[in-house]
Amino acid sequence: MSKSSASSSDAALRAAEVRLRDVMLALPQVTEEFPWGHRTAKVKGKMFAILVLDERGLHVTTKLPQSNEAALMLPFAEPTGYGLGKSGWVTARFAAGEVAPVELLSLWIRESFNAVAPKALTDGGKGAKAPRSSQVKKSTPVRKKAVPVGKKPTSVAKKVASGSKKTVAKKAAPRVKTPRTARRGTSSRPKQS
Repeated sequence: MSKSSASSSDAALRAAEVRLRDVMLALPQVTEEFPWGHRTAKVKGKMFAILVLDERGLHVTTKLPQSNEAALMLPFAEPTGYGLGKSGWVTARFAAGEVAPVELLSLWIRESFNAVAPKALTDGGKGAKAPRSSQVKKSTPVRKKAVPVGKKPTSVAKKVASGSKKTVAKKAAPRVKTPRTARRGTSSRPKQS
């Protein structure tokens, strides 16, 4: 391979690394660190992706709990070493001159982020939420207790004195007795036959 074609293939892998780094850093609350001298993306202190570009090529490591089996069928993917492959980690390797599928690897980075990040930051947790314009919480409906047939309900909803919008139900007045079997569904007395 000539020197100019080697540098152009290195440039293609370098461009792929830059694009994948942008994908990682665009996710909420991601930090970039360099343990072992490799570019690593973490969320809340937990690693979810590693990018390595060196003389051997580009290596991308991600945790893939959903697409692990499909990923391992691809010729450039293998289980990550150091026992991480058993936990769903996959490493994709691309030598100089090979083309890295940036869109697929971007999907893997997002899946890895969703697997590691707290649910409040992930797609499953509806992503990072913008703060509400008002700090007032919506009130929750009051759950009414079951009342025996023919009895009048005695619970009344009231506002909590703390000023919040939550509502609670008062306990039934002491004058209303509920049969023991209705309270627990069992009787303390043995059944007679």
